[in-house]
Amino acid sequence: MNIQQNTKCGFVALIGAPNAGKSTLLNSLVGSKIAIVTHKVQTTRARMVGVAIHGDNQMVFVDTPGIFTAKKRLERAMVSAAWEGAKDADVVVFLVDATLRIDDATRSIAEGLKESGKKAILALNKIDIVKRETLLAKTQELNELGDFEETLMISAKTGNGLDDLQDKIAEFLPLSPWLYPEDHLTDITERMLAAEITREKFYLRFHEELPYAATIETERWKELKDGSVRIEQVIYVERDSQKKIVIGKGGQGLKVIGKMAREELEELLDRKVHLFIFVKVRKGWGDDKERYQNMGLEWSD
Repeated sequence: MNIQQNTKCGFVALIGAPNAGKSTLLNSLVGSKIAIVTHKVQTTRARMVGVAIHGDNQMVFVDTPGIFTAKKRLERAMVSAAWEGAKDADVVVFLVDATLRIDDATRSIAEGLKESGKKAILALNKIDIVKRETLLAKTQELNELGDFEETLMISAKTGNGLDDLQDKIAEFLPLSPWLYPEDHLTDITERMLAAEITREKFYLRFHEELPYAATIETERWKELKDGSVRIEQVIYVERDSQKKIVIGKGGQGLKVIGKMAREELEELLDRKVHLFIFVKVRKGWGDDKERYQNMGLEWSD
């Protein structure tokens, strides 16, 4: 495709407070699961890229970590990745969970976008479960805080309002050839996607016992002659006591994670998956420079 055909292409950053629904929105827009979704905040750690076609427009969406008051090094790297995603984008979609009160983090993002001068669209999410009068009040307050090109009401879960959102995004994209083939969905490698799927299952299984205490890496990926694939992963935790919880009595904890991850991977990859998961203790992995590189985050002293 070329510019003479009036095609547009550009980068769209999805930013917001933790758990605003950015990953759910990304998956809905792309039409495939490329970002993990859990009820836990701060699930997304690095920038995720998803590609969607809307008419003659190719939209390269960047799902960023949630923006919040960061204290630890890992948290600072996540927030930095979010703002970098916004800085590099042609247009920003500021996603707000309409079911929650407008807190300091949300106010800070609105004000930060205003100061940056970036073209931004305000999208109030989860409108399927919010009363109209509540939506109107939140819309007014947010527009007083920020400077938005448009305010839209959407539901990332049901798809309500997503066509309107993409229509508005398209207005701000530059004329450009498409950057990716039409069937390209994401820049995430299969190895990384596999690790993310297992991390999602880890959060779902251990969300109370081990909040954010682990990182998962795909260490080996071997294509087998029968068309199946052997995947070996390591769950890194910080203490021996955490390792015991993950493995569980008789190995049941690890078996549950492995079964859920394998079933989803087989569906995504459309082939048989032999998944082997090991648990290792790596004290202070949150301060390990190599782990940041593996997650696509910048290391800072």
